[in-house]
This record gives sequence, structure tokens and C-alpha cells, in this order.
Amino acid sequence: MKQHKKHGDIVKPVGGKFHRNEISFIGAPCGIIQELSKKIAEQLEPNLKVGYVDAAHGSDETFEVFSTLYTDMINHHQLKFKAEDSENKLRGLLNSNDLVLVNGNHFKAEKQVVIINKKKEDSLSRKLDKLTNVIAVIFDEGQTQAFTFLKEKVKGIPAFSIQEIEKIASLLKYEVETRTPILKGLVLAGGQSLRMGHDKGAIDYHGKPQREYMADLLSEFCEEVFLSVRPNQQLESNYPVLKDTFLGMGPYGGILSAFKKDPNAAWFVVATDIPFVNKTALQKLFDQRNLSKVATCFHNEESGFPEPLISIWEPRAYPTLLRFLGDGYNCPRKVLINSDVEEIEVPNKKVFTNVNTPEDLENLSV
Repeated sequence: MKQHKKHGDIVKPVGGKFHRNEISFIGAPCGIIQELSKKIAEQLEPNLKVGYVDAAHGSDETFEVFSTLYTDMINHHQLKFKAEDSENKLRGLLNSNDLVLVNGNHFKAEKQVVIINKKKEDSLSRKLDKLTNVIAVIFDEGQTQAFTFLKEKVKGIPAFSIQEIEKIASLLKYEVETRTPILKGLVLAGGQSLRMGHDKGAIDYHGKPQREYMADLLSEFCEEVFLSVRPNQQLESNYPVLKDTFLGMGPYGGILSAFKKDPNAAWFVVATDIPFVNKTALQKLFDQRNLSKVATCFHNEESGFPEPLISIWEPRAYPTLLRFLGDGYNCPRKVLINSDVEEIEVPNKKVFTNVNTPEDLENLSV
């Protein structure tokens, strides 16, 4: 008998409660953890955007009457909301960071750095369940060896004194870099080509169907390349198809469907109706890819806007795209305009040439 499943299969993003790259410090008084985190952030920024998670160390009942409170603090913003409403918001709120440091005295994180501090020995011995993936040990002043109950957990891992901020920061930077999202390619081949009257992806500009030509180009930069298609669309191709699961949204649905398939990859997205896209253009996007942004894209001087359909979309784009969809928008360009993106100069303006009608095709000289 086939087992009944209540929920469909879905791939979850890597990471933990707070972020895809979250690391806690545990084993020292909170003041030491706060100061250490601040010094590390100063070392890593501006190359990495660093967030910090901690608990309040004093009560604040001033705003208890409100469910949510947003305050513009001039040079920063403050958002307060009821604790019971927080669990599913945290990753979204911290999404713009590259790394989130966590006070492990209060919260569990996916990876941990243990601080050896005599004052916290007893407390740490009761929190061993939080030590699931220890990546380093830090010896506080006056400490030279790990507590007996920790020796197995910290065997063979890097060790630092608490003054070696630069070395600790370098290790955390390495942890982020080793989780660089792989790059997958997506050729948007699911359009109905109503204005053209026949399949735009099948047009031969370069000796083969344009969708195959674009997939071949992307394959030089990506681990895998997929053709984005409508659910009932039949194609003969050397490349696997990825059927839309967000329907009736055009390219927006294709991009979301790709992230649904693999939310941990970055997606190199190219449309099929722009025949002047070449290796030079894709190479420039690849070389100038900014992992700290929602996307890397070309700036279109003629329109004054970023170009969404020759772009690299990072994993952090997925919750952003879903949020915009929830707000009633399904335009990828609008997402780029209103997000933190890396816009670069296009090597040749002809790259933006669209071919959507028989007249466009007739007047084209490739």
C-alpha cells in the first residue's frame, strides 16, 4: 500500500534558524561575546555583511501594548514584535547578511565556536547539547587548555587566543566562502511567443535553436543548465527541462520554479529572445558576480533600469521574490529596482536587443 504524504517534496535552504551562514559563540559571559562579535564584524566588513543575534539583558516593557513596533532611528531602524510571532520571520529579517553571529549562551546555531572561560565552566558543561558542529575553540585570558568534558568535541579543530581577532575573523570568512552557492543555468524557454506566431526559442540565429545555443553558453559557467518550460510544453533537447510550478507569471514564475527546485543554488538566468547575448557578456556577469547582493545584472542605460533576464540571482533572492509576490508583484525588474543588487556596465548595448515579432526578426542582422 502506497504511503500517504500530507505535503509535497520540497528542498529546504541550508543553514539554521537565523541564516544560511550562522555561527554562535558560547562559553563566556555575554559581555565578552558581544565585544568579540563586534571586533570580528569590524574585521570582516565591508567585504562581508555581518549580523548579530542576542537576547536582551534587561527588561523593556515600554511597548508591550503593541504587537509590532517599527522605529526610524535616523542612522538605523528598529523593529520590535511579539516573541510568539518571531520564529518564521528571523531568516527573512537577516537575509541581507553574509554571516550571522549568535550569542550561544541564549540561542543554538548551526555551527559553534567554544570559548574557554573559567567563570562559565559549569554553565558550559550543561549546554553540551548545543555543541553539534564545533569549528574552533578560543582560549580566554589565563586559559590554555580545554575543559575535560570538551576535549573530544574540540579535538583537532583550530584554536586561538581571544586576542587573535584577525585569525578568528579569517576562519569565519573561510567558513562563508566554502559555502559559496553553486551556479546553475536557466534558459527561459517557456514563453508562448504569441506576438511572433511561432516558438522564439526554436529560431536559428547561430546554427542551432536559440534555446540550445543559450544553454551551451551557460554550460561553460554553470554546473547544470535547465530549460524553463510551461507544464504542458514538449521540447526535444540535450538539456533537462524544468517545468513551471508558479503558473501564469512568465519569467517570474520560471525563476521562482528554479529556486523551488534548488533554493541553495544561484541561478544564471537568460532569456531566449535576445540573440546578441554572447560569451563575452556572460563572462562579465560571471567575473563580477557579487555574492553579497540579491543579484548581479547589467544596467540598461536606455531604460535606466537593471536588466533582469540576463542576470545571476543569488539564493537570498528566493525569499525576496516570494515577498514581492505576496505584495502583488510578479515583475523581476521591479524586484531588482527595489533590492540591493550589483549593476554593471554591459559590454555591448546590442545585448539588450529583443526579437518578439516577425518584423523584429526580418529587420535583424546577427
